[in-house]
Amino acid sequence: MFVHAFDILGDPRRRRILELLADGEQTSGAITDVIRAEFAISQPAVSQHLRVLRDSGFASVRAEGARRLYSVEPAPLSEIDAWLDRFRRFWVQRLDALETELARGRRAARTPAGEEPTRPTGSGLGAGKTDPPAKGT
Repeated sequence: MFVHAFDILGDPRRRRILELLADGEQTSGAITDVIRAEFAISQPAVSQHLRVLRDSGFASVRAEGARRLYSVEPAPLSEIDAWLDRFRRFWVQRLDALETELARGRRAARTPAGEEPTRPTGSGLGAGKTDPPAKGT
């Protein structure tokens, strides 16, 4: 039975488990402690979420003695990233514009009072370079 990746990630508890695993391999006990505290669910319920993540390929587990260590599996996340790629154009331009405005703000904050900030030369090959302030201003 195929379950769509977004169905798996639609649950906030499973998303939180993946966030924990993104920081590195975690024991089932450590995961359970965090999820139980944040979501007030039982240990068997956390185990069920871990099982769903394992069965869907988002997480893997390895035994180390009596402990079970979970880690993220990147393949399903890569598939989601590929699916999202067709939508990136909707936010990339906005992020680029934000980056430009933040850079202008930083540049203005560094410019001593009374001096004109340097101006960009344009958006061609020299983009990112600045002209020196005009003399006599």
